[in-house]
Amino acid sequence: MIDIINSKGEKELFSFRKVSRSARRAGADARTAKKIAEIIKSEVFSGMKTIDIFKRVRELLEEKNFQLAIRFSLKEAMKKLGPDGFNFEKYIGRVLENGGFKVEINQYLPGGCIEGYEIDFIASKDNLIYVGECKYRNRAGERIDTKELLANHARFLDILSGPYFKKEKKKEIKTIMVTNTKFTARAKRYARCKGVELFGWRHPFNEGLEHLIEKEKLYPITILPSLKKHLKELFISQQIMLAQDILELNVPAFVEKNNISAGALEPLIKEANILLKV
Repeated sequence: MIDIINSKGEKELFSFRKVSRSARRAGADARTAKKIAEIIKSEVFSGMKTIDIFKRVRELLEEKNFQLAIRFSLKEAMKKLGPDGFNFEKYIGRVLENGGFKVEINQYLPGGCIEGYEIDFIASKDNLIYVGECKYRNRAGERIDTKELLANHARFLDILSGPYFKKEKKKEIKTIMVTNTKFTARAKRYARCKGVELFGWRHPFNEGLEHLIEKEKLYPITILPSLKKHLKELFISQQIMLAQDILELNVPAFVEKNNISAGALEPLIKEANILLKV
């Protein structure tokens, strides 16, 4: 019975099962995950922080399989898209485009009562149009609650009463909120009641953002361990948002255009190949 300090700064009991499950989510087999959890159990002490446990699990995964260690860092990689939410919006745009949506980010739509609203994205596919809002969080333990849902829904209703979608009478127009963190139970309940679609960390169950990323290999570039801040900013400014984009670069042309050395890209290409190999 050992108390550790979670991401909210609160005490909680160390859980062997949570450690094993986190390793399994990264792709470790049951035997490897159990062995890692046993090692952590033997090393954990009262007052140890979950972030330090996270680092230790990653180290142990790296000893077994570097690909698993990179995948284990997905949640942290989402936080590294920050510090603000604009990069997350661009990333989500790429995720939606991968799913066949036509996406426009940072749109300004008129309402019926108010002259205009800034919208994070509009995504359309077949007879469906999403009016989307992204809620990016980079502080551990933060959740999306009902106040965000209330504001989103009220804005959406005013947009529907305005002129923008009057010509789209045959299409289904819905609002969706996307986040890199979790929703509270109250937020989920409100969303179900009002028809607001939610897409975030582990929501919907077994179909959340992390599940889609893993399934479609839509890893953000920030998951690559060797990525430096200046290269991150350079890549994002040129819409290079995914790890797979690194492998599609025309390296000589990119190097010449941006006045960087090919050597700066070599470790990133190597890591992307390891991460994305079948």
